[in-house]
Amino acid sequence: MDAKLFIDNAEVAASGGATFERRDPVTDEVATRAAAATVGDAMKAVNSAAAAFAAWSATGPLERRRLLLKAADVMEARTADFAAVMAGEIGASEGWAGFNVHLAAGILREAASLTTQIQGATIPTDKPGTLSMTIRQPVGVILSIAPWNGPVILATRAIAYPLACGNTVVLKASELSPGTHLLIAQVMREAGLPKGVLNVVTNDPKDAAEIVGALIAHRSVRRVNFTGSSRVGRIIAETAGRHLKPVLLELGGKSPLIVLDDADIDEAVNAAVFGAFVYQGQVCMSTERIVADEAVADAFVAKFAARAKALPMGDPRKGPCVIGPLVTRDAVRRLEGLIADAVRDGAKLVTGGTVNGPFLSATILDHVNPQMRVYDEETFGPITCVVRARGVEDAIHIANDTEYGLSGAVFGRDINRALAVALRIQSGSCHVNGSTVQDEAQIPFGGTKASGYGRFGGRAVIGEFTELRWITVEATPQHYPF
Repeated sequence: MDAKLFIDNAEVAASGGATFERRDPVTDEVATRAAAATVGDAMKAVNSAAAAFAAWSATGPLERRRLLLKAADVMEARTADFAAVMAGEIGASEGWAGFNVHLAAGILREAASLTTQIQGATIPTDKPGTLSMTIRQPVGVILSIAPWNGPVILATRAIAYPLACGNTVVLKASELSPGTHLLIAQVMREAGLPKGVLNVVTNDPKDAAEIVGALIAHRSVRRVNFTGSSRVGRIIAETAGRHLKPVLLELGGKSPLIVLDDADIDEAVNAAVFGAFVYQGQVCMSTERIVADEAVADAFVAKFAARAKALPMGDPRKGPCVIGPLVTRDAVRRLEGLIADAVRDGAKLVTGGTVNGPFLSATILDHVNPQMRVYDEETFGPITCVVRARGVEDAIHIANDTEYGLSGAVFGRDINRALAVALRIQSGSCHVNGSTVQDEAQIPFGGTKASGYGRFGGRAVIGEFTELRWITVEATPQHYPF
């Protein structure tokens, strides 16, 4: 696929015709040849969005709703196109691609519903003859930086909510999924989005820091939202902070699933298998730590390992499988290092650890302790570790013993006790008797600690992409002290 820059609703080459390649993680063939933007190209994208802001911000809520609803229908109609590009760029199965499109279409519809929910309030005032009120207004150009792992979901939410609030958007596409992100722009254009309201910049990986820095610094960019690693999120926040620009960050995770001594083991195993190995564990909410009470740990690990060992692995284009390729060979090598480190320091490799090119089988490490890298580091692959706990208080301590705080889960038959545990987990979301991997368009989603701040989704997102202003109308002559 050829992916060009998307500026003023037109697909254009980068200055000088520069391109870069995204290669298929399985075959190593070129999956997408994308435009390698210069700083000048990125500035054109922002200028286009800035020029479109006046008209788009004045567009009525029902028209914005109509366009977003139309985009949802167009996106669903192009599911096969998304699946084909995602398979080549990021090794996605047809099921993962279909889920991405399904949830992204839901996000567009949820965003559409918010266009009439952007509201202010009247405020009592002591000044005679005065109307005092708050209003929410769009802020201008939003810079959205989206990742590759859930490319349709995460880029769509980075676009749809700002648009619903009356802002214009520049999407900085992922270098690993430029074709997928361009498809979203094509969907929005087909739905009738006016030119300049959405622009997409693709860039060579070596130019990322320069391009992002220039985009953040542009005076027309008023907000930044970023989904990605905590390491890069810190850089984004520091850069935006120098320009006093608010940032919405959804970053990494090390999500725990606590198995209490009264848990339904079979249900906990079902949730753990899904949470740990969906899309090879390359999901921010992946179940990376099982915190199992020692009273039930042996029974849980035995059943969990049997299920994980049976998960089919292979190229999703050649038949049904659960474990597909990792996004790069470098990711495989990093995970091999984490496994070797843990085993050397006493962890038990219960199942998995087998590497075949870009593939790593579903892997479970038991008896993991804080001295091992895998205890703290986000794996972002088909590896999960079991940490054994001595009772409820120890389980809570272990679950919170991380810099991350994105998602969590607690399994126990005593719902009151399990809920009490969930309320003490330091994470943006926590699910009683459910998987750590859950998302819905209407839910305010985000993390705490090194997993970021701010919320995507639901009414909470309105505050992220609008300016709250105080307005008074003073109808009678006012008294001043001088």
